[in-house]
Order: sequence, then C-alpha cells, then structure tokens
Amino acid sequence: MKNVSILGSTGSIGTQALQVCAALPEELCVVALAAGRNFELLAQQIRQWQPEVAVLFDEAHFADLRREVGTSKTRLLCGWDGIFEAATLPGADVVLGAMLGAAGLRPTLKAIEAKKQIAIANKETLVAAGQIVMRAARENDVNLWPVDSEHCALAQCLLGEDPKTVQKLSITASGGPFWPLRRDEIALVKAQAALKHPTWNMGAKITIDSATLMNKGLEIIEAHWLFDVPLERIEAVIHRQSIVHSFVTFADSSVKAQCGVPEMLLPIQWGLLGGKRLEGVAPTLELQKLGTLTFEAPDDARFPALKLAREAMQTGGTAPCVLNAANEIAVGAFLEGKTNFYGVTDCVSEVLNRHDVQNADDLETVLGADEWARQTAREVLAA
Repeated sequence: MKNVSILGSTGSIGTQALQVCAALPEELCVVALAAGRNFELLAQQIRQWQPEVAVLFDEAHFADLRREVGTSKTRLLCGWDGIFEAATLPGADVVLGAMLGAAGLRPTLKAIEAKKQIAIANKETLVAAGQIVMRAARENDVNLWPVDSEHCALAQCLLGEDPKTVQKLSITASGGPFWPLRRDEIALVKAQAALKHPTWNMGAKITIDSATLMNKGLEIIEAHWLFDVPLERIEAVIHRQSIVHSFVTFADSSVKAQCGVPEMLLPIQWGLLGGKRLEGVAPTLELQKLGTLTFEAPDDARFPALKLAREAMQTGGTAPCVLNAANEIAVGAFLEGKTNFYGVTDCVSEVLNRHDVQNADDLETVLGADEWARQTAREVLAA
C-alpha cells in the first residue's frame, strides 16, 4: 500500500488520479489533497476520501471551504505553507505533482528534499529549473516517475536498456486541431476552436499549448532533463491518431514504441505505482480496429513554438524558464480574447529577445527570471 499526496487534485490530472486510486484501493491510499481555487470540488473530494490533510491555495476562499466541508477529521490548510505541508507530509509515500504551470516547482523540490517518490505531471517544473530539480533528485536518491504520456512512454521503452545505446528519442504530437489548416487560416482561429482537441481531453492551458505545439517544445526540454539525452537527439513527430505515445531508436536501428488509448489513466497509474503493472481503469487498445497510423515532420512555419523552445534550450540558463513563464501569460491572454493565436508565440519570442540570460543553478535566480518574464509578457501584450 502506498500513501498518496495529490498536488492539484481538482485539475484534469488530479481528478483522474483519484479515479486510479478508487480502482486500486489495496494499492493506493489518498492522505493529502491540494487545490488552487476550486473549493467546491475540493470539499467533495474531502468528504469522499477523508484525507489527513487538504489544502486550498486561494486563501480568499478558505472560509468557503471550511463551510462546505463542515465537521471533518481532515486538517484544512491554505496558502503556500499548506501546499508545502502536503508535499512533505510524513505519512505520504508518493507525491503527484499536478499543479498548473511553474507553481509546481517549489512544492516538487520540497517533496524531493523530503525523499518522497515523485510522480511528475508538471512539465513546467523541469522546463523552468531542470538543472536544480535533477540535482536535488540525485542528492536525495529520489526517482522521478513521469506522468506525461510521452515521457511515461519513453521511460517504459528505456527500461532495461543501456543508455549508451540510445540513438534518438521521438516524442509524438497530435498536431492539435489546426494541423490541416494554412497559416493564414490559423491566424484567424479563436480560443473556443483551439480548445477542441482532436484526440485528448485535457485542461485549457495544455490544450492551447497542444494547438500551438508549445507543449511539444516543453516536452522536448523535459525529456532532455529526465533521460539525460542531448537536445539534438530528441525529436517531435506529428502522429494525428495519438496511439503511439513515443518511441526510441537504438544503436542497432531497433525501434521500441509504447502504444495506448489516448487517455491519461495509464500514465497516472504507472507513475503512482512506480512502474508496477496491475489491472486498473485504463481501457485496452485494440490495434486491429485502428486502421492507418500516420507520422509526419513538424512545420515550423505554421507552428513556430517548437523552434522557440529548442532555441531557448540551446541558449540554456534562464531562457527555458522565461519561455515557459511568458507562454503561460500569453496563453492566458489568448483564452481571454486579448491576443490572437500567433500573438502567443510573438509574445514569447519578444520576451526572450529582451531577456539577459543568467545561469539557472539556484532557485532564487530562476524564480526571479520567472517573475520578470511574466511582467514583461504583460507589457508586451499591452503594447
């Protein structure tokens, strides 16, 4: 039995993680829940799971949470102190990091320092501070189990293999809803259309990142840190059906791929169980019913985000952190109708151009670059 702390329990990954826990009651026990603002859903989860600790980050609605929960054995906490307590809870064996964006960085580091098993669903943590996070993991002898479907796939393909024989990592991308369109057509799309992903059901921010292909750029950076493979040996491949989640090419030209139905239940289960294979809630893939699977190269002219991410990683230092922070602000503006589709990558590009890159080897520097990028992105969007 593993005791689980879920950071981001009311989001897409968090709610699916609770489905996994419900399906495997002899393997997983929920001891802590943490959410951002959704106090009503968090209250429902508290009543169902009766965790030791529950946290609402938004202090303004903490009284509302108390009212909704009523009498409970669960300790209710709020703010960063509460989040950190959920991340380091002595009774927790596994911490699922599913908080949105760069907000997950500090709780993940706290959990690593507390020597918890980490199921990491928050790619932005590694994009912003991969050097710091991986160093902390090594120093504390902590394994990071990737929950992103692509990185979970890569980890499964690499199990039992000699890292020296890895020739290339290939991360697949659906291409999002606008892959068939011309650039002039893409320029006119609205957020409502961008939120209609062809194969995945995800949260709003990651769905927009999928549409711009920024998500794949962030995932390439994440893969570099997780698997210690040089950037030039990691590629993105457009695979519209989202059945092959990633594949690895080895020195002898063998290729190993991991396939599955485009749902997050399997990667979440795999990460929470630390690679243990059990029958759970993930649907079974029936290959004979699929028909044709296609693979294409990305198109930087129509989807420049992937190139921006590669350039930021090649620059190194605080550039990937700035890329991520500026993107979060720009995506928010697009969702609110304050910029157009290409305004997202235009904003990110401009913020990167203005940035004086620093070494990203300490947390204070990374957090400072993150805050600078957010403020600069707001200024760019307002201009």
